[in-house]
Amino acid sequence: MTDEIVYHEKKTFTNIDYSDKVLRNREFYGCTFNRCVFVKSDLIGNVFDDCTFENCDLSVAIIYGVSFGNAVFKGCKLLGLDFTRCNPCLFSFSFFDCILDYSNFFGTKLMKTTFEKCSLKEIDFSETDLTSSVFANCDLSRATFSKTKLDRADFRTANNFSIDPEYNQMKMAKFSALNLAGLLYKHRLDIE
Repeated sequence: MTDEIVYHEKKTFTNIDYSDKVLRNREFYGCTFNRCVFVKSDLIGNVFDDCTFENCDLSVAIIYGVSFGNAVFKGCKLLGLDFTRCNPCLFSFSFFDCILDYSNFFGTKLMKTTFEKCSLKEIDFSETDLTSSVFANCDLSRATFSKTKLDRADFRTANNFSIDPEYNQMKMAKFSALNLAGLLYKHRLDIE
């Protein structure tokens, strides 16, 4: 295996199955991945800057040291990804209509991140900085929020969340009057 870096700029990759493959020493700039499969792929150390993933499956891919800068995911499956292992220097995303269930963002910085129509079941946002992030029409069933920074985060259309205001920073976070039960769950109130 060579250590030479392979650069890709403004290319489109369509219907490619990278499952269980080792893809290292690659840098992608402004590329689009359409209906590609990266299930259990070894992506260690790769760079994805200003890349778009559409209808791709990256479930349980190994993303240690991977740089995601302004990465956009649309209609993707990202089950069980450990985002804590990514390169924190190039770490920004937008997620639209994605499934991120069982993924881990513990301690990461995700300020101004958009999650729209996403399934975020059993995801770990503990100690994550989600300042000014938006959770539009997202399912947060059993998602963990502990010592999480949620200042100005928007949960107005999110559902199934359980967030304890005593253990999270939530100054000016936005909620709908219809979903306040997610903030009061520990009190076991009967809210109708």
